[in-house]
Amino acid sequence: MPAGFADRPRGLPPRRRRQLSRGIQYALFAALVLLVATGADWQRLQEQFLDPDIARRLFPELITVALFNTVVYTLSGFAAGLVLGLLVALMRLSPVGPYRWLAMTYIEFFRGLPALLIFIFVGVGVPLAFPGLVFPGGTYGQVACALGLVSAAYMAETIRAGIQAVPRGQMEAARTLGMSYTTAMRWIVIPQAFRIVVPPLTNELVLLFKDSSLVLFLGVTLQERELTKFGRDLASEQANTTPIFVAGLCYLLVTIPLGLLVRRLEARHAKAR
Repeated sequence: MPAGFADRPRGLPPRRRRQLSRGIQYALFAALVLLVATGADWQRLQEQFLDPDIARRLFPELITVALFNTVVYTLSGFAAGLVLGLLVALMRLSPVGPYRWLAMTYIEFFRGLPALLIFIFVGVGVPLAFPGLVFPGGTYGQVACALGLVSAAYMAETIRAGIQAVPRGQMEAARTLGMSYTTAMRWIVIPQAFRIVVPPLTNELVLLFKDSSLVLFLGVTLQERELTKFGRDLASEQANTTPIFVAGLCYLLVTIPLGLLVRRLEARHAKAR
């Protein structure tokens, strides 16, 4: 042992340093919470964001119209995006070059544009380009088309990754049994791929639920309003932001359970592997 080594001061052991660091972080967090709790004007916040009388008058229309429309817009857009995304994913994996190029162009184009521009294009550009075109379901059809175009670009890449994650031996075994390529994809590969991609597709459903707020740029009627439009209109009428706050809570009531479902599905998939 070198001379003087025993005389050098020793620092804290790693475990003690971690405990000390964690204690400091907890103390800082508690101080921040205390500062916010004592410094905020809770009475004024309650009057502006959670007035019980205004919140009570939002029901039942908040549920029967706004939340209902939001769910319908989301599910219709998700269904359209899923069908189109599967088609684009298969084109992306096709041995035919033009199919692959068209699929790649679609994916890059719609992933690169903001969803707002897609809504404006569907609501304004398409009617100008095709004057005689009528969307089935009116606004509901327009929203399904806009959300479907946006989500399909993301779903296509997710589904493509799921298909490529299925072991190649599954396809080879199916072909050995006499199945055609199309039949094997339909009954063997794609079902297994969807079991793999359920968590990210559920996450896409959460994103679509929030993107449905862009429907306000299509000029909806009172009975076609979704949560954001409903909250904004009522906030303007009441000169109070309680309707917007309550609408935000409705979003959370849907997105938080979906987020928990995504994590559970991911954990189950990881355990299955």
